[in-house]
Amino acid sequence: MNTQKRRSFQIEAFKHRVVVDPKYAEKTWKVLEHAIREIYNHNASGLSFEELYRNAYNMVLHKFGDKLYSGLVSTMTLHLKDISQSIEIAQGGLFLEEMNIKWAEHNKALQMIRDILMYMDRTFIPSTHKTPVHELGLNLWRDNIIHSGKIQTRLLNTLLELVQRERTGEVINRGLMRNIVKMLMDLGSAVYQEDFEKPFLEVSANFYSVESQQFIECCDCGDYLKKAERRLNEEMERVSHYLDTKSEVKITNVVEKEMIANHMQRLVHMENSGLVNMLVDDKYEDLGRMYNLFRRVPDGLSTIRDVMTSHIRENGKQLVTDPEKLRDPVDFVQRLLDEKDKNDKIISLAFNNDKTFQNALNSSFEYFINLNPRSPEFISLFVDDKLRKGLKGVSEEDVELVLDKVMMLFRYLQEKDVFEKYYKQHLAKRLLSGKTVSDDAERSLIVKLKTECGYQFTSKLEGMFTDMKTSQDTMQGFYANQAAEVGDSPALAVQVLTTGSWPTQPTNTCNLPAEILGVCEKFRMYYLGTHTGRRLTWQTNMGTADIKANFGNGQKHELNVSTYQMCILMLFNNADRLSYREIEQATEIQASDLKRCLQSLACVKGKNILRKEPMSKDIGEDDTFFFNEKFSSKFYKVKIGTVVAQKESEPEKLETRQRVEEDRKPQIEAAIVRIMKSRRVLDHNNIVAEVTKQLQSRFLPNPVIIKKRIESLIEREFLERDKVDRKLYRYLL
Repeated sequence: MNTQKRRSFQIEAFKHRVVVDPKYAEKTWKVLEHAIREIYNHNASGLSFEELYRNAYNMVLHKFGDKLYSGLVSTMTLHLKDISQSIEIAQGGLFLEEMNIKWAEHNKALQMIRDILMYMDRTFIPSTHKTPVHELGLNLWRDNIIHSGKIQTRLLNTLLELVQRERTGEVINRGLMRNIVKMLMDLGSAVYQEDFEKPFLEVSANFYSVESQQFIECCDCGDYLKKAERRLNEEMERVSHYLDTKSEVKITNVVEKEMIANHMQRLVHMENSGLVNMLVDDKYEDLGRMYNLFRRVPDGLSTIRDVMTSHIRENGKQLVTDPEKLRDPVDFVQRLLDEKDKNDKIISLAFNNDKTFQNALNSSFEYFINLNPRSPEFISLFVDDKLRKGLKGVSEEDVELVLDKVMMLFRYLQEKDVFEKYYKQHLAKRLLSGKTVSDDAERSLIVKLKTECGYQFTSKLEGMFTDMKTSQDTMQGFYANQAAEVGDSPALAVQVLTTGSWPTQPTNTCNLPAEILGVCEKFRMYYLGTHTGRRLTWQTNMGTADIKANFGNGQKHELNVSTYQMCILMLFNNADRLSYREIEQATEIQASDLKRCLQSLACVKGKNILRKEPMSKDIGEDDTFFFNEKFSSKFYKVKIGTVVAQKESEPEKLETRQRVEEDRKPQIEAAIVRIMKSRRVLDHNNIVAEVTKQLQSRFLPNPVIIKKRIESLIEREFLERDKVDRKLYRYLL
């Protein structure tokens, strides 16, 4: 195998040396220096930029870049010192104008110089890490002009003075200001910030600190906010015209701190014009302005919200605890709705529908509505009033609006089951008396309650409507079947009510007139013949009757009365005078009901079918009653109401409360069993918390009652206590 010898190559230097003129660099630089001076002197039109570029190119190529660069620095520095002197001698308003002119000229010259020295800029400067030509020109301007001992302070003071003059209403040359500020920005953000922005912000803070103090001493809250808003807008406009856009946040922060944050508490609590006065007087514009200004500062909105919440709660507390305002339940609820509408409008128009404000409003209403234990009853009475007469002739949309407002108040109630109790009683009376404005409105409200609380809440209410429809069909069947037997008997209309669906009523005895008893017995026989396994109990305290009456002078009227009143009046067919005791014995009506019926028949002006001796507003057990022959009315049909308190009496209220508490017991027990069935073992505090959570949509259970129900379940062996930890409960299968 042959091996080849390695060949070695050698590169030798070029034999012929290139000799450069020793004065080449100096000569070339003189040409370039002259050109730079000519550019600065506005004589660039006679220069050959191509030739100058070639000269600069050759200097760099022949390693004279350092000389070229240092010469450039010296020449520009010398020229800028001359410019500095010309700016320094400029007086008054000419100072900034002179600087602006010289800056524009410097920039134009710098562009031409950079074009000539482009090759140096691209090759020599990057390799030697020197400052590029354009940046060098800016730095030299900064050092020799802006930071000149005689210019720096004067420039700052001139700019700040112009801003001050503009703030006090003078018109300044914004274009010139824009150019000078842009010059500082072009020189670098550090120059702009140190030489203008920081002092500008400090001076502004002092200005607004003093001005805000002056304003707050002499202005009311609304006027102060207008001035603060105007100042804020002025500063933002100032930034848009001649300051760096990044300065907007900083200067607005200064205005916000000095004019708003530092005076928040004083503004909202200002006497006769603060936040509470604005809320009371519906000053939407001022409130909106306060909201928009306060939202810009930390804790601003929470300050407004806290004062508003406190005001609403205080107002609401006065409303629900004032005995005068509690006299009329309908008026009481209307006041609540008006207060809610008022505050809703404020939040909508002034507070940008802010959810946090809406939540604060809701929590405030929930707080004070539940201070009045009768709120559930009053809301039900309000509904009763509206659905009896208050919504007659009102459009469907307006009916829905009223019902939605009622539902809104209903959501605030902690004892929704108490509302249900009263609502059921009032609904029953409306349905049985046929006094409801609209079945559609009734059903609409039940649908809303069902959506809010579930089927269990409304199942019995829906059952009441079912009974009314079934009763109509039953009566049609009765008269179709018994037409011959009934004959001339009084016309009877019976509503058959399912015991579980309707409010429980005490079965009060009442001796019906013989004429009525006959037809009632026929209906009873018919009904029990068509329905097996049922029992009928007459609720005479819930019925009504239409009876025809003949008075003196041939007067005839049809009287609409309660069943009890009918029983009393029918006694006077066979007697001219009857004592209270005789009426009580004949009718066997309970004393309290009897007195109310007699009061409505004998003591109500214009409705006094009976007269009594002695004449007084109240019924006594020694009173005597006789038929009023002289009764007259311009109406043929006369409705005799029963004197009854719109609100429950104290015993009735106590009875309702007891019924509610009894109804709650199985619900609490069911919740405990559900929880323990899934958790098996749980301590006392957690059971109370879970039960409260499950039942709070209907009512807030009392922890004491929960404990009693746990004890009851332990007795009945649904639960047992842990043998070691007595606060721990176990579920028993």
